[in-house]
Amino acid sequence: MREDAGAIGAIATIVEPRSVEDIADLVRKCEADQITLAPFGAARTLSQIRRAPVQIGISLRRLAKIIAYEPEDMTVVVEAGMTIGALNATLAQRGQRLPVDPREPDATTLGSLIAAAHAGPLRLSEGTVRDLLIGIQFVGHGGRVIHAGGRVVKNVAGYDLMKVLTGSFGTLGIVTEATFKVRPLPENYTLAVAAFADVEAAFDAASRLYDQVPLIHLEVTSPGVSATLGASERSVVLAGFAGIHSELAYQSDRIASVLGPRSEMLEGDRAPALYSALRDLDFSGCINARMAVLPNDLARCARESSSEFVAHVGSGIAELWMPAGDPRIAARARSVAHSAHGHLRVISAPVSIRSQIEFFDHPNPAAFKLLQRVKSTFDPAGVFNPGCFVGAL
Repeated sequence: MREDAGAIGAIATIVEPRSVEDIADLVRKCEADQITLAPFGAARTLSQIRRAPVQIGISLRRLAKIIAYEPEDMTVVVEAGMTIGALNATLAQRGQRLPVDPREPDATTLGSLIAAAHAGPLRLSEGTVRDLLIGIQFVGHGGRVIHAGGRVVKNVAGYDLMKVLTGSFGTLGIVTEATFKVRPLPENYTLAVAAFADVEAAFDAASRLYDQVPLIHLEVTSPGVSATLGASERSVVLAGFAGIHSELAYQSDRIASVLGPRSEMLEGDRAPALYSALRDLDFSGCINARMAVLPNDLARCARESSSEFVAHVGSGIAELWMPAGDPRIAARARSVAHSAHGHLRVISAPVSIRSQIEFFDHPNPAAFKLLQRVKSTFDPAGVFNPGCFVGAL
């Protein structure tokens, strides 16, 4: 046990259990004494959204090993404290990977991946963690160790536990182990880059490209983001693709015919370098939010958000960065999302303005009643990361 590490700030006291049984004991003690707790990996999510520290932070860094790996079956069972980067370094030895790409995968644990539903550009071709997760183990109310999917199925009150826990931010229990489907590593990754005079032209080209070519990822970036990436000072389309050489030649020709003669095909080390910069992009001191709308509404909503953005074309998702000087700008961006029947979640905000920002959308009364029922079923003692979900659940 150790006191708060200043860089974290969202946790009063940190404990580092050595086993699932240790975590179960901690949960029972915290429930008995009404002590709030939260699991964490690098504690970035907690430090970015909590308005007040949780009393106990449970670090999973000592639960970070692969339990079982079957390359032929393309499945892996792994403890929640392992990072995505460490797991993929092992899988790469067999030509495979877990195809999720949140910001800074070397610092993102698998528990955090599930709890915060992190995702990146690969969502276009590979989906999100929910699409790859086939089994889960977590410690819940009363210190119970509960399994779902995989080899053993023990559901709670009829809930689909993998879907319920994904994106629950540690408010329902502590994920300790997960089973994933893995995929082959793509061959000859290439990144097409093209700048456009205005954002409307960029979105139009990206939309036509999405309809014509199977891509690994496809983004439109605002001028500020493009400049930060060193790609241009205009709106840019970035299209990732891969395959054997004959496929690459065909795809390159199709992409160039859509993006125009000034498009550039990055190969070798240049392609993954720019992709990594795109994936890990962040603007310190800003309000960071994620907008989700129907794909056909993405261009308009990104333009009207008053933000620098990375728009994931085909997915209907845009990462937004807004100046923190006026907290009302997040509410205005949320109104833009709502105008398209979408939603917006604030990912992070400076501590000084968090009390003035709603991190989550407010669901309708019926949906919120369901969320309250799920919370009371899984966490009747109210100790699992309280106040860190929709409606301060």
